[in-house]
Amino acid sequence: MAQLNTAPKEVIINSDTILNSLADGVVVISKSRRILFMNRAARELFERVGDETMEGRMCKEVIHHSNCSLCCLMTTAVNTGEQIRNREVTIGKGEKTITLSVNAALLKDEKGAVIGAVEIFRDISLLKELKQELNNKYSFEGIIGKNYKIHEVYELLHEVAPTKTTVLIEGESGTGKELIANAIHHASPRKDKPFIKINCAALAEGVLESELFGHVKGAFTGAIADKPGRFELADNGTIFLDEIGDITPNIQVKLLRVLQESEFERVGGTKTIKVDVRLIAATNKNLKTLVEEGKFREDLYYRLKVMPIIMPPLRDRKDDIPLLVSHFIGKFNKEMGKTISNASPVAMEMLMEYNYPGNIRELEHIIEHAFVRCSGNAILPEHLPKDMQKAGQDIVGRAIKTERPFDALEKETIIRLLDESDWKLKDCADKLKISRTTLWRKMKQLGIERNG
Repeated sequence: MAQLNTAPKEVIINSDTILNSLADGVVVISKSRRILFMNRAARELFERVGDETMEGRMCKEVIHHSNCSLCCLMTTAVNTGEQIRNREVTIGKGEKTITLSVNAALLKDEKGAVIGAVEIFRDISLLKELKQELNNKYSFEGIIGKNYKIHEVYELLHEVAPTKTTVLIEGESGTGKELIANAIHHASPRKDKPFIKINCAALAEGVLESELFGHVKGAFTGAIADKPGRFELADNGTIFLDEIGDITPNIQVKLLRVLQESEFERVGGTKTIKVDVRLIAATNKNLKTLVEEGKFREDLYYRLKVMPIIMPPLRDRKDDIPLLVSHFIGKFNKEMGKTISNASPVAMEMLMEYNYPGNIRELEHIIEHAFVRCSGNAILPEHLPKDMQKAGQDIVGRAIKTERPFDALEKETIIRLLDESDWKLKDCADKLKISRTTLWRKMKQLGIERNG
């Protein structure tokens, strides 16, 4: 291999010495997929320390990671003409499975013909474990958040999920009440049994009664056969009644009986049906107020509210917005085939300042809107809905509210121009009519750093 001459000390160091000093595994492969070189880290990674017979052997005999048989990275690079970046693969190492991040690039001669490839392997198992620990810390069965209010919900979920206790989930629309119901069921001993959902506000009284308790043939016009209700279908499992504050007094009486006696009759029937069902209810109304107004039975209210869980509105847990934005970016990247990495600082500031009357559901729709409009790698203010843009345009108004208005105004102006320049310092400096060095110094003074 080539040699490097370090002139000051006149020490000759060959490339093998340099590559063997790297912590990442480096493997050079010929076009025929034979090993040309493996550095020390690669030999340790693939448990080939002391094996001097690797050069010339087929790479799959030596490396054998999870992509070898499915999709050779070198073949992929040849077919696409592009480098392979941060591809995750796994290898077996003793009784453990190790996760590696692989980067692969083609080697070409002076005429541009492919003569081989170099693959660089990095062990990211610890990083994956730490990421999983972080996800576990900030999530529970798909619920995301680190705010203390949502952590109080996590604690309640851990306590109530293993039991059969009736749960009442209260909170504004869009706060994730159905997600909580799903989490309780899937973390419970009934997770392999039916989970039946019904929105009580979406059906008229007669239809809802039939849907909940079933009916017998001839019970009403159109009842041409016996039909089991949702409670029967949920036997040994869980039933989730959403918007329970909208049920009528007649349905309230029948529901109370199910909760007290675990039995009911189908509409038009006389046979008593026994069921073993856990009930989870949710409402965006204040049931206590409805009880005081005589619109909801007090005895049913207390039967439902054995274990209340109150979902906080998003405006009361704004420190969770970056986590939720990151989650939705990942979701829509998969759905839309995009590679958006983050929201720009100004866009994130606008997202943080908004009050979200529609809560998490509205935030999700906002990010989806931004994805449709964004063709780059970051969500910018102009990708957000127009009403949010108007609310975020009062730079001076926001700056005046801070302790140092002039610094705040200067900082926001620079960040906005950096966003518009895709964070190219020279382009931003030109717009500000200052030098690149002056811009860098101001960024350092004002604590301006790029997110993501």
